[in-house]
Amino acid sequence: MKQTEIQPDSYRVLLKGGQGEYEEKKSRFIATVQKCEREEEAAAFIEEMKKKYWDARHNCSAFCIGARGELTRCSDDGEPSGTAGRPMLEVLTGEGIRNAAVVVTRYFGGVLLGTGGLVRAYTRAVQEGLKNCVIGRMRAGFEVEVQTDYSGIGKILYILGNFGIEPISSDYTDTVTLRLLVPGEHVDRLQNQIVEATGGRVAFHRGNVLYFVDKE
Repeated sequence: MKQTEIQPDSYRVLLKGGQGEYEEKKSRFIATVQKCEREEEAAAFIEEMKKKYWDARHNCSAFCIGARGELTRCSDDGEPSGTAGRPMLEVLTGEGIRNAAVVVTRYFGGVLLGTGGLVRAYTRAVQEGLKNCVIGRMRAGFEVEVQTDYSGIGKILYILGNFGIEPISSDYTDTVTLRLLVPGEHVDRLQNQIVEATGGRVAFHRGNVLYFVDKE
């Protein structure tokens, strides 16, 4: 994903969905979390869970889509208003997770939980589901090309190692050219250190802004 201007924030995304359970006074709450990048995907996932758990009392749902969570929906699916869908959505937004949908399936245990009990149960179920997901962070970075002579390459590779950056490609001819992907928050500091270490005998070119995912 390329842009011409870097966005100031990063956000968390699902790399792999998961499932978790919580039990409260014999009621079972099964949370299924899945990556969904469009509203149509979220709607299809919710319907799939309703069919899978057709015999459950409730299949409550929530989803948050967009880099800034521009699109959100939630449903109590017959539970008292505000006791299920909204708390579930608040877990997703509170954790900063985007492009994710969750369905919490409730098998009633015969004991009423009350408003506070329902909010706690649905909140806890989503938290348990997220524990079994693989979550990454979408980050913004720059494509960078660094060109130097052979006397400076050792210093540059040492600095890159300190930043945990591996070159995407290296071209050794009469000069050395490295292509890098540098996180946006590091690019200024990296440039300053490389210029200082080589005494200015370096060309440091920033290219496109790219978005990439790091596993947490």
